[in-house]
Amino acid sequence: MTTEPVQRPAVRAVPRPNEGVWPGLAEVPRVPLRARVAESLFRRAVRDLPVMVVFPDGQTLGAGGPDAPRMDIVRPDAFFARLGTSSKIGFGESYMVGDWTSPHPADLLTPFAAKLSQLIPPALQRLARRWVEARQPDDEENTVEGAAENIHRHYDLSNDLFSIFLDETMSYSAAWFPPDADDRAPGLLADAQRRKIDGILDMAGVTDGMHVLEIGTGWGGLAIRAAQRGARVTTLTISAEQAALAEQRITEAGVADRVQVLLRDYREAQGSYDAVVSVEMIEAVGERYWPTYFATLDRLVKPGGRVGLQSITMPHDRLMVSRSDYTWIHKYVFPGGLIPSVEAIEANLAEHSSLRIAQRRTLGQDYARTLAHWNTNFQARWAEVAALGFDATFRRMWEFYLAYCEAGFRVGYLDVFQFSLQRPA
Repeated sequence: MTTEPVQRPAVRAVPRPNEGVWPGLAEVPRVPLRARVAESLFRRAVRDLPVMVVFPDGQTLGAGGPDAPRMDIVRPDAFFARLGTSSKIGFGESYMVGDWTSPHPADLLTPFAAKLSQLIPPALQRLARRWVEARQPDDEENTVEGAAENIHRHYDLSNDLFSIFLDETMSYSAAWFPPDADDRAPGLLADAQRRKIDGILDMAGVTDGMHVLEIGTGWGGLAIRAAQRGARVTTLTISAEQAALAEQRITEAGVADRVQVLLRDYREAQGSYDAVVSVEMIEAVGERYWPTYFATLDRLVKPGGRVGLQSITMPHDRLMVSRSDYTWIHKYVFPGGLIPSVEAIEANLAEHSSLRIAQRRTLGQDYARTLAHWNTNFQARWAEVAALGFDATFRRMWEFYLAYCEAGFRVGYLDVFQFSLQRPA
C-alpha cells in the first residue's frame, strides 16, 4: 500500500467552536421590517401544521395538541430577526444559539419538511431568491483546489469526533437495514452498514481478482470489504485526515497488500479498472462538474464493467428551483455541495457517458434510521465530544444537522439510491 501526496494550496484551518468563530451568530441582526415580515409568514406557515409552537408568554400556535412535536421560542425578537435576514440560514442559526429549542428536533422538523415548498407563497419565494437570499460564494466552487478546501472544512474536523458517533465500520453514509430489524439490537448499525457496503459492491459486480477503483475513501470501510472479497483496490481521497486513519484501519484489517490509498482528486485519476465504486461523493461535486464526474467514471471503468454509485437525491422540481440556493447546510456543514435528482443523474449519464442505469434500489427510510442512530450516539457520548474541544454551540449545530436531514428522509424530500451503472462491452 502506498500513499502519493498531491501538493495543494494552503487551506483555511477548520474553525473550532471554542475559538468563537461563528459567522452570523455574534450579534442579532437589526432588520425590524424583515423581522415583522418573517413573523407574519411564520405564523401563517405553522397555523395548519401538526405542531405546537410555544412563546415565552404562553401563547401557542399550530394545529397540534399537547402531544404534538413542540417548538419553544425562547427569544422571539432574535428568532424573527435571524429568520428575516435569511430564512434558509437563520432558522438553523437560531437553533444553534438557543433562540428556539425542541425536546425532539427531528419530530418537530418532519412536518416542516413535509410542507417545505408550501410554507412560503411561491411569489414570495421567487422574490426572496432574487433579492434577499444569499448565493453560493465564489470561493466554494468545486475546482480541484476549492474541493479540497470544502472537504477539509467538514471531514477534517476530527477523526475522533466521527469515531464517537459512527459505528465500528466508520461508514458515514446510509446504512441498509434488514427487514423488521430491531433498532435496539446490539451491533445493528454496524451490521446494516456492512449490508450496505456489500450491496454497492454487488451493484459494481466486485469479485475475486478484480482491480477496483473507489472514488471517496472515507475511513476505508468499503476498501477493506472489497479487499476481503479478493479484489485489489485503489481508493482516492482528498482528505489527508481520512487517508491517515484509513491506512491505519486497512493495515489493522490485514489487507494492506491489496489496497492503495491515494491523495488524489477524481479528475486526476488514471488507469482502467474492472469496476468503480463511489458512495455519497457526488453530492460534493457541484452541478458544474457533474458532466466531468460522469465522464470520468465512464473513462475509468473498462468496457463491459460496472460502476456502483450511491447518491442522495431530491425531487427534480425542487432541484430546479433550489440549485442556486445558499443554505444553512452549505454554510455550516457541506460547503459547495448540491444534491442531484435521479433525472439529473440520468441526463448527465446520457449526455456525458456511455454508462446506463442497469439496476437501482432506494434506501431513503434506511437513511432516516441511520441518522437517528448517529444522533442518539452523538448525544449519549457528548462528554467525549466536548473533551475534544467542541462547545455547546457546536453540539446544537450537529444536533440540528442530523435532525434536519432525518426529517428530510422521513418525508421523502430527500432519498438515497444505489445504482448499478453498466458500460457497454
